[in-house]
Amino acid sequence: MNAEDLARYLREHPDFLCEHGEVFAGLTVPHPQHGGQAISLAERQLHTLRERIRQLELDLAELIRFGADNDDISAKVHRLSLALLEAGSAEGVRQALTDSLQDDFAVPYVALKLWAADPVTGAGEVGEAARRQLDGLRQPYCGVPEHAEMAGWFGESGAHIRSLALMPLRRQGVCFGLLGLGSGEPERFYPGMGTLYLGRIGELVAAALARSPA
Repeated sequence: MNAEDLARYLREHPDFLCEHGEVFAGLTVPHPQHGGQAISLAERQLHTLRERIRQLELDLAELIRFGADNDDISAKVHRLSLALLEAGSAEGVRQALTDSLQDDFAVPYVALKLWAADPVTGAGEVGEAARRQLDGLRQPYCGVPEHAEMAGWFGESGAHIRSLALMPLRRQGVCFGLLGLGSGEPERFYPGMGTLYLGRIGELVAAALARSPA
Protein backbone atom coordinates (compact mmCIF):
# COMPACT_ATOMS: atom_id res chain seq x y z
CA MET A 1 0.00 0.00 0.00
CA ASN A 2 1.45 3.33 -1.01
CA ALA A 3 0.76 6.77 0.50
CA GLU A 4 -2.09 7.48 -1.92
CA ASP A 5 -3.78 4.17 -1.06
CA LEU A 6 -3.43 4.92 2.65
CA ALA A 7 -4.90 8.41 2.28
CA ARG A 8 -7.83 6.99 0.30
CA TYR A 9 -8.42 4.29 2.92
CA LEU A 10 -8.52 6.85 5.76
CA ARG A 11 -10.95 9.05 3.83
CA GLU A 12 -13.18 6.03 3.20
CA HIS A 13 -12.92 4.89 6.85
CA PRO A 14 -13.08 8.10 8.94
CA ASP A 15 -13.64 6.14 12.17
CA PHE A 16 -10.36 4.23 11.87
CA LEU A 17 -8.31 6.52 14.13
CA CYS A 18 -11.16 6.73 16.66
CA GLU A 19 -11.28 2.95 16.86
CA HIS A 20 -7.49 2.67 17.01
CA GLY A 21 -6.55 5.46 19.41
CA GLU A 22 -3.11 4.03 20.04
CA VAL A 23 -2.22 4.57 16.39
CA PHE A 24 -3.43 8.18 16.51
CA ALA A 25 -1.50 8.85 19.75
CA GLY A 26 1.71 7.50 18.27
CA LEU A 27 1.64 9.52 15.05
CA THR A 28 4.09 12.42 14.83
CA VAL A 29 4.53 15.20 12.27
CA PRO A 30 7.07 18.04 11.87
CA HIS A 31 6.37 21.14 13.96
CA PRO A 32 5.33 23.94 11.58
CA GLN A 33 7.53 26.53 13.33
CA HIS A 34 10.51 24.56 14.62
CA GLY A 35 12.19 22.92 11.68
CA GLY A 36 12.21 19.17 11.83
CA GLN A 37 11.16 18.84 15.48
CA ALA A 38 8.47 16.17 15.73
CA ILE A 39 5.19 16.67 17.60
CA SER A 40 2.16 14.48 17.96
CA LEU A 41 -0.61 14.71 15.42
CA ALA A 42 -2.99 15.88 18.15
CA GLU A 43 -0.63 18.73 19.06
CA ARG A 44 -0.34 19.68 15.40
CA GLN A 45 -4.12 19.83 15.15
CA LEU A 46 -4.25 22.09 18.21
CA HIS A 47 -1.63 24.35 16.64
CA THR A 48 -3.66 24.56 13.44
CA LEU A 49 -6.82 25.32 15.41
CA ARG A 50 -5.05 28.11 17.33
CA GLU A 51 -3.89 29.65 14.07
CA ARG A 52 -7.41 29.58 12.67
CA ILE A 53 -8.77 31.20 15.82
CA ARG A 54 -6.09 33.89 15.66
CA GLN A 55 -6.98 34.66 12.04
CA LEU A 56 -10.69 34.80 12.90
CA GLU A 57 -9.92 37.23 15.72
CA LEU A 58 -7.97 39.44 13.30
CA ASP A 59 -10.81 39.32 10.78
CA LEU A 60 -13.34 40.20 13.48
CA ALA A 61 -11.22 43.12 14.69
CA GLU A 62 -11.01 44.42 11.13
CA LEU A 63 -14.78 44.13 10.67
CA ILE A 64 -15.34 46.02 13.93
CA ARG A 65 -12.97 48.76 12.76
CA PHE A 66 -14.75 49.02 9.41
CA GLY A 67 -18.08 49.20 11.23
CA ALA A 68 -16.83 52.00 13.49
CA ASP A 69 -15.47 53.89 10.48
CA ASN A 70 -18.79 53.55 8.67
CA ASP A 71 -20.68 54.76 11.74
CA ASP A 72 -18.42 57.80 11.89
CA ILE A 73 -18.92 58.61 8.21
CA SER A 74 -22.68 58.09 8.51
CA ALA A 75 -22.79 60.60 11.37
CA LYS A 76 -20.88 63.15 9.30
CA VAL A 77 -23.17 62.66 6.29
CA HIS A 78 -26.16 63.11 8.61
CA ARG A 79 -24.78 66.42 9.90
CA LEU A 80 -24.17 67.54 6.32
CA SER A 81 -27.74 66.60 5.40
CA LEU A 82 -29.11 68.76 8.23
CA ALA A 83 -26.91 71.68 7.23
CA LEU A 84 -28.08 71.46 3.62
CA LEU A 85 -31.71 71.31 4.72
CA GLU A 86 -31.23 74.47 6.75
CA ALA A 87 -29.54 76.35 3.89
CA GLY A 88 -31.97 78.85 2.40
CA SER A 89 -30.19 79.63 -0.86
CA ALA A 90 -27.59 78.38 -3.32
CA GLU A 91 -25.02 80.48 -1.48
CA GLY A 92 -26.12 78.87 1.79
CA VAL A 93 -25.76 75.41 0.25
CA ARG A 94 -22.28 76.24 -0.99
CA GLN A 95 -21.21 77.57 2.41
CA ALA A 96 -22.72 74.66 4.36
CA LEU A 97 -21.13 72.18 1.98
CA THR A 98 -17.69 73.77 2.13
CA ASP A 99 -17.77 74.07 5.93
CA SER A 100 -18.84 70.43 6.37
CA LEU A 101 -16.34 68.97 3.92
CA GLN A 102 -13.42 70.98 5.22
CA ASP A 103 -14.18 70.82 8.95
CA ASP A 104 -15.95 67.47 9.36
CA PHE A 105 -14.44 65.42 6.54
CA ALA A 106 -11.00 67.13 6.50
CA VAL A 107 -11.16 67.73 2.73
CA PRO A 108 -8.99 70.82 2.14
CA TYR A 109 -10.17 71.77 -1.35
CA VAL A 110 -13.77 71.89 -2.58
CA ALA A 111 -15.08 72.83 -6.03
CA LEU A 112 -18.75 73.31 -6.89
CA LYS A 113 -19.50 74.07 -10.56
CA LEU A 114 -22.80 74.44 -12.38
CA TRP A 115 -23.20 74.65 -16.12
CA ALA A 116 -25.13 77.97 -16.11
CA ALA A 117 -22.97 81.00 -15.38
CA ASP A 118 -23.54 82.07 -11.80
CA PRO A 119 -21.41 84.29 -9.56
CA VAL A 120 -22.09 82.04 -6.55
CA THR A 121 -20.84 78.80 -8.07
CA GLY A 122 -18.23 80.23 -10.40
CA ALA A 123 -19.73 78.25 -13.29
CA GLY A 124 -18.77 78.63 -16.91
CA GLU A 125 -15.34 77.08 -16.24
CA VAL A 126 -16.21 73.52 -17.32
CA GLY A 127 -15.58 72.74 -20.99
CA GLU A 128 -17.94 70.79 -23.22
CA ALA A 129 -15.67 67.72 -23.37
CA ALA A 130 -15.41 67.63 -19.58
CA ARG A 131 -19.20 67.96 -19.26
CA ARG A 132 -19.70 64.96 -21.53
CA GLN A 133 -17.15 63.00 -19.52
CA LEU A 134 -18.89 63.83 -16.26
CA ASP A 135 -22.30 63.07 -17.73
CA GLY A 136 -21.05 59.57 -18.60
CA LEU A 137 -19.98 58.79 -15.03
CA ARG A 138 -22.17 56.28 -13.22
CA GLN A 139 -20.18 56.54 -10.02
CA PRO A 140 -17.79 59.18 -8.64
CA TYR A 141 -14.40 59.49 -10.30
CA CYS A 142 -11.46 59.04 -7.91
CA GLY A 143 -7.82 59.42 -8.87
CA VAL A 144 -5.32 61.97 -10.11
CA PRO A 145 -6.41 64.94 -12.23
CA GLU A 146 -6.56 63.60 -15.79
CA HIS A 147 -6.00 67.01 -17.34
CA ALA A 148 -5.18 70.57 -16.30
CA GLU A 149 -8.82 71.64 -16.47
CA MET A 150 -9.71 69.32 -13.56
CA ALA A 151 -7.15 70.98 -11.30
CA GLY A 152 -8.28 74.38 -12.60
CA TRP A 153 -11.75 73.84 -11.14
CA PHE A 154 -10.18 74.41 -7.72
CA GLY A 155 -8.86 77.85 -8.63
CA GLU A 156 -5.55 78.88 -7.14
CA SER A 157 -5.54 75.72 -5.03
CA GLY A 158 -5.36 73.59 -8.18
CA ALA A 159 -1.56 73.55 -8.05
CA HIS A 160 -1.76 71.61 -4.77
CA ILE A 161 -4.17 68.91 -5.97
CA ARG A 162 -2.57 65.44 -6.08
CA SER A 163 -5.79 63.41 -5.96
CA LEU A 164 -9.46 64.23 -6.31
CA ALA A 165 -12.99 62.89 -6.30
CA LEU A 166 -15.58 64.16 -8.78
CA MET A 167 -19.33 63.66 -8.34
CA PRO A 168 -21.68 64.62 -11.17
CA LEU A 169 -24.74 66.51 -9.93
CA ARG A 170 -27.98 65.39 -11.59
CA ARG A 171 -31.55 66.60 -11.59
CA GLN A 172 -34.11 64.18 -13.08
CA GLY A 173 -31.29 62.24 -14.70
CA VAL A 174 -29.69 65.29 -16.33
CA CYS A 175 -26.18 66.29 -15.24
CA PHE A 176 -26.16 70.00 -14.40
CA GLY A 177 -22.97 70.38 -12.39
CA LEU A 178 -20.15 68.79 -10.45
CA LEU A 179 -18.85 68.57 -6.92
CA GLY A 180 -15.10 68.15 -6.64
CA LEU A 181 -13.08 67.18 -3.56
CA GLY A 182 -9.35 67.74 -3.75
CA SER A 183 -6.39 66.69 -1.63
CA GLY A 184 -2.66 67.24 -1.59
CA GLU A 185 -2.24 63.57 -0.63
CA PRO A 186 -1.78 61.30 -3.68
CA GLU A 187 -3.57 58.38 -1.99
CA ARG A 188 -6.53 60.26 -0.46
CA PHE A 189 -8.74 59.54 -3.47
CA TYR A 190 -7.69 56.57 -5.58
CA PRO A 191 -9.18 54.32 -8.28
CA GLY A 192 -11.03 51.37 -6.80
CA MET A 193 -11.84 53.00 -3.47
CA GLY A 194 -15.36 52.73 -2.09
CA THR A 195 -17.59 55.49 -3.43
CA LEU A 196 -20.91 54.79 -1.68
CA TYR A 197 -20.78 57.82 0.60
CA LEU A 198 -19.27 60.05 -2.09
CA GLY A 199 -22.22 59.21 -4.33
CA ARG A 200 -24.69 59.94 -1.54
CA ILE A 201 -23.08 63.29 -0.82
CA GLY A 202 -23.37 64.18 -4.50
CA GLU A 203 -27.06 63.27 -4.48
CA LEU A 204 -27.68 65.35 -1.36
CA VAL A 205 -25.98 68.39 -2.85
CA ALA A 206 -27.86 68.05 -6.15
CA ALA A 207 -31.18 67.85 -4.31
CA ALA A 208 -30.31 70.81 -2.09
CA LEU A 209 -29.36 72.97 -5.06
CA ALA A 210 -32.50 71.96 -6.95
CA ARG A 211 -34.71 73.27 -4.14
CA SER A 212 -32.72 76.38 -3.28
CA PRO A 213 -33.10 79.73 -5.04
CA ALA A 214 -29.99 81.25 -6.54
